[in-house]
Amino acid sequence: MRKLLSGIWRVITFPFRLLAKTFRPILLWYKKLAGNLRNFLTEEPEDEPLPDTFAKTIENPSSIFEHINALRKHLFRALIFFAVTTAISFIYTQQIIDLLAQPIGGIEGLVAIDVTESISVFMRVALLSGFVLALPYIAFEMWLFAAPGLSRRSRFFGLLAIPAVVFFFLAGVSFSYFVILPRALPILLNFLGITTIPRPSTYIGFVTSLLFWIGIAFEFPLVIYILASMKLIDASSLAKQWRLAIVIIAVLAAAITPTVDPVTMSLTMVPLIILFFISVGMAFFAQRKREPKAT
Repeated sequence: MRKLLSGIWRVITFPFRLLAKTFRPILLWYKKLAGNLRNFLTEEPEDEPLPDTFAKTIENPSSIFEHINALRKHLFRALIFFAVTTAISFIYTQQIIDLLAQPIGGIEGLVAIDVTESISVFMRVALLSGFVLALPYIAFEMWLFAAPGLSRRSRFFGLLAIPAVVFFFLAGVSFSYFVILPRALPILLNFLGITTIPRPSTYIGFVTSLLFWIGIAFEFPLVIYILASMKLIDASSLAKQWRLAIVIIAVLAAAITPTVDPVTMSLTMVPLIILFFISVGMAFFAQRKREPKAT
């Protein structure tokens, strides 16, 4: 009787034991992953001054190859993800090209003279779209590379900075498309009273380059914040050099903007100057977080 009841019990509980046996490795893997992630986020690295770290690297150059190998792995994963997002971008690249051509009246205003010109334009726009889609993951891979050397607080704020990277880049792209292009194109297309019919490769190359570099320039506050957190720059020294910074911004604005008129150049300079002072404030904020630990 006992054997019969035991057999019936085994038959009844067989599906549950099968599920437990199937999901046990998954649960163990999840538990291990959660433990590693918790240790990764809460572990405090050894606080060592940067000159001492540099001196140890000089004494033992082989240690730098470990970091180079780790960087290679992160860059490889980011490149794979970038290739995937570029392939996905092929689905709506035509719509993006139509959107980029709207400031000159649509794609009908472009005239191609080379056989492969349309294909090169399509690939260029797909690459830019794939980069924008892959930007959060690329920033995440860079955070994974830098996180082991950061403090727990800096590691947490670095993770929160990833959405900010995307936001600042998209803000720069939007500023270029909605503010700079509508004012620069009429001057470029009708300079000296000569009507210009642009080629797709020339126009799309010009627009994508402008959008990309303005978007990169809008990342300046985050770069300054990271450098200040790593004690590579001083906020007060940065604030004292504001006159030199404005001159450098003027040179960069002249290099980025497509026209030579002062209006378009000023439209580029004003947000860059505002971003510079935001960067100074973020540098002071980064130093304030370091001062309690130093004392």
